[in-house]
Amino acid sequence: MAVHLALVAVFAAAIAAGVPNNVKANPNPLGPLTEVLEWFGELGEFCRRVVKSLFTLPFEWGEFLHQFDAAGAKSAPLIALAGAATGVVMSLQTRDTLTRFGAKSFLPSMIVYSLVKEMGPIITGLVASGRIGAGFGAELGSMKVTEQIDAMEVSAVDPHKFLAGTRILACILVMPLLTLVADASGILMGWISSYLAEPISLQLFLNRGTNGITFNDVLPPTLKTMVFGLIIGLVSCFQGMRTKGGTEGVGRSATSSVVLSSLFIILADVVLVRIIVMFFS
Repeated sequence: MAVHLALVAVFAAAIAAGVPNNVKANPNPLGPLTEVLEWFGELGEFCRRVVKSLFTLPFEWGEFLHQFDAAGAKSAPLIALAGAATGVVMSLQTRDTLTRFGAKSFLPSMIVYSLVKEMGPIITGLVASGRIGAGFGAELGSMKVTEQIDAMEVSAVDPHKFLAGTRILACILVMPLLTLVADASGILMGWISSYLAEPISLQLFLNRGTNGITFNDVLPPTLKTMVFGLIIGLVSCFQGMRTKGGTEGVGRSATSSVVLSSLFIILADVVLVRIIVMFFS
């Protein structure tokens, strides 16, 4: 119960921090709570309009492919670097520990299992929330304060369909691919780190690391990043399209997009891991 209350407190605090709407100037002690509830209400209405627009033909394939490339190909190097660093750190940190317990032969399995089941997906989600979330929030925020979104509405173009829907869908579909990139780079660099400490062939490393791994160990953790993509796309687009206050507001939207996306990903990961353990273990 205490853990749940702590999560709620952190959750509400982050929401209040990400919605800078005169909360501190409000003398009403329920002001922050009211702001949180209003934020969730506006987010629900935003979700409804986005879902409705996605089922309205024609679909914006050109914009979708552009955003898929922006969120995927341009984020892959950063994701690969983060995964590679994680693999090296895991190899360096766990080698001494496993050696103390006479289990050094389990190092490949430790690296592969940890990356595939948890470290790869969560690192991908957090890095993508910074790279993609900040980009979406700043881009849409700039369009909002310069009245480009209002001009689209006047021109009979639905911004929820053209701007938000394509970005959210692209983010959902690209996250599993980025996760595979992080897993592969982490395993490769984990092998290189292990090879430098004690020569071992890549084939033997992979055979030991993947021994006993099934699709239930790979697919659910990888596919759960689609939820992370939904969170990143939804929160960043929502924060960007409600930007106020000129260039300063654009900065707040980009910052709040990253903060809220990262927090939601961490909380969602707790729930998703529990569901995966219940149904796939």
